[in-house]
Amino acid sequence: MSWHRLEPADASFFDTAPLTYRFPTHMAAPPEQVWESLASDRSVSAWGPGVERIRWTSDRPFGVGTTREVTLALRSVTVREQFFRWDEGKGYSFFVRESNRPGLRRFAENYVVEPDGEGTLFTWTVALEPTPRAARALRLAGPLIRAAFGRLARDGQRYFAKQ
Repeated sequence: MSWHRLEPADASFFDTAPLTYRFPTHMAAPPEQVWESLASDRSVSAWGPGVERIRWTSDRPFGVGTTREVTLALRSVTVREQFFRWDEGKGYSFFVRESNRPGLRRFAENYVVEPDGEGTLFTWTVALEPTPRAARALRLAGPLIRAAFGRLARDGQRYFAKQ
């Protein structure tokens, strides 16, 4: 498998990225349960078919610097992630260090878990900076990208509604 190196990102990237998608979603589970799922071995791959596999490549306890490899069901995209924020029980952020597909200069995600009545407000933010060659195509595909990422949030809602 050929790997494409991406540039690192930090929290400011969520405000400056050329493409940003936010998904605030109410989960019918307490924050502790949502967090437990996010930090589990399967993490969001347990929520639905969008994430095929997650393999944590760092030992527990997880924190800043933790790494993992994630394979998405879509086109067998595999990424290697590194966490730059880990707030135990409240959320985490990571950037993609490498991808098996070209097209992105930077890619980061932010997960926030907050109490919301008897459930949880899960806010997921995805930030992308395409390479110059892929910029036009990714902008045109924006609605499809939003729908694909939004599916994960909806899958999470269904997952916790059944728990």
